[in-house]
Amino acid sequence: MVSYFMGLLVAAVVLLLMYAIRILREYERAVVFFLGRFQAVKGPGLIIIIPIIQTMERVDLRTVVMDVPTQDVISKDNVSVKVNAVVYYRVVNPQSAIINVEHYHEAVSQLSQTTLRSVLGKHELDEMLSERDKLNVDIQKILDEQTDAWGVKVTNVEIKHIDLDESMIRAIAKQAEAERSRRAKVIHAEGEAQAAVKLTEAADQLSKNPNAITLRYMQTLIDIAGEKNSTIVFPLPLDLIQPLMKQMAAEKS
Repeated sequence: MVSYFMGLLVAAVVLLLMYAIRILREYERAVVFFLGRFQAVKGPGLIIIIPIIQTMERVDLRTVVMDVPTQDVISKDNVSVKVNAVVYYRVVNPQSAIINVEHYHEAVSQLSQTTLRSVLGKHELDEMLSERDKLNVDIQKILDEQTDAWGVKVTNVEIKHIDLDESMIRAIAKQAEAERSRRAKVIHAEGEAQAAVKLTEAADQLSKNPNAITLRYMQTLIDIAGEKNSTIVFPLPLDLIQPLMKQMAAEKS
């Protein structure tokens, strides 16, 4: 009978030691409570927890990569899109993460979803597509400020996908094509304007010396003849025949 009680006593001691001795990894911390009141944050390594009197909550300090579920967002210009993102955060204050919020991971997830909808809803579709980096920073700052009381640090936010319906994709494609056509017309018009300016300058220079006009005319004839055309039709400048016409008029008189 004595040996039976001794066996029970040894088993109870072993169980108490197993409960009392805790080993925390380098990235873990223990938030210890003494009779329900916060006592200390311990770890990493070997710690002792007094059974019944003390309890502990284990907290992971590594960066958590959390997917934000796809959210239906209506942009400022009333376009419906589906957006999902990924949030990187870590616990920097284990005491606040356990005491100030219940299930901090779920709290960060819910806050990320509402913040994503709120921030993107203030911007037009073009801004969502072209200013994604700026939107990432804005969402990260808002999340970081609101989770500070929870002992959580949001280090980065990345918008992964912005999905549009087929009709909107076609409309954007048409808009992009119209924009490319507009730019081509503007570039062509600017080229014509610059060419007109240069031609005007060239005309001014040629008008200062009539011989220059004749030389330019002769050069044009040489260029045309070099193309091996069977028939060449060209105008005869008045400046070339004007002296001959004056001479003929003088002889008649």
